[in-house]
Amino acid sequence: MTRIPRLTPLVLALSVLFAPLAHAHEGKTIGGFKTPESVLQTKDGRVFVSEIGEFGKDGDGQISVISPDGKVSVFATGMDDPKGLAIIGQDIYVTDKARVLKVKPDGKWEVFADAKAFPVTPQFLNDIEPDPKGNLYVSDSGDINTGSGGAIYRLDKAGKVTLVIDGKQDPKVLSPNGLVVDDTGDVLLEVDFASGILYSYNMKSKKLTKLAEGFGGGDGLVHASSGVIYVSDWKNGKVFELGHDDEVKLLKDGFKASADIALSKDEKYLIVPDMKAGEVVWLPLHPKKH
Repeated sequence: MTRIPRLTPLVLALSVLFAPLAHAHEGKTIGGFKTPESVLQTKDGRVFVSEIGEFGKDGDGQISVISPDGKVSVFATGMDDPKGLAIIGQDIYVTDKARVLKVKPDGKWEVFADAKAFPVTPQFLNDIEPDPKGNLYVSDSGDINTGSGGAIYRLDKAGKVTLVIDGKQDPKVLSPNGLVVDDTGDVLLEVDFASGILYSYNMKSKKLTKLAEGFGGGDGLVHASSGVIYVSDWKNGKVFELGHDDEVKLLKDGFKASADIALSKDEKYLIVPDMKAGEVVWLPLHPKKH
């Protein structure tokens, strides 16, 4: 089995969430969200949540924010189907159907890359992930019903879009979803929603390598500093972990639709947006000695 590339704390810091639950290592759930898909934490401890609203209905999507004391408020509105979140500097980037938006600290947003900026009109822009150089990687899950038409793109600081890999280049690319970039910016981890397979893609050698399988409807993907990888299974409401033994283990089930997960800054919790339940769940993690 190919060893998992080690990732930088920078990637973890950009991926998310909520520090002030440190008094007791207990879970927490906040409800009332409208189809929550992704989560993101800023340095001041706030947690941002993308809310799709009604699928396919333009203008009803929004981003809400959870303050360190647990209060929820609306941060940005008027989006279509906002999904993946990423932060570079003070700006939040969000995938929104066939476009990528840039949200300023005051909640006002602009289109960073529209559908015409892509080589092919996107079908289902999903996850978004920054690299150490300030580029963004975006997954297009394609037609999630047939598991076809998927692709991964790179967006530079000016919003210029280039293709990284798609199903034409490698037939194993079906419906890419969750993404993580390593500290070199050369290796991309991606989990496929259609096949439930986790891949590592070396962007220099153009080699796509299977790391593990069995993740059902693979959705969210995060990498802990310990080397453990966590993957959510949206279709079956499960969260898995992949440790140093390369064995896929069930961490938690019972979710209605576990979406784009994130790791808390102290790495004591996995934050799970349960899309169909309208909840964000802090799942306690128990560090393992290796």
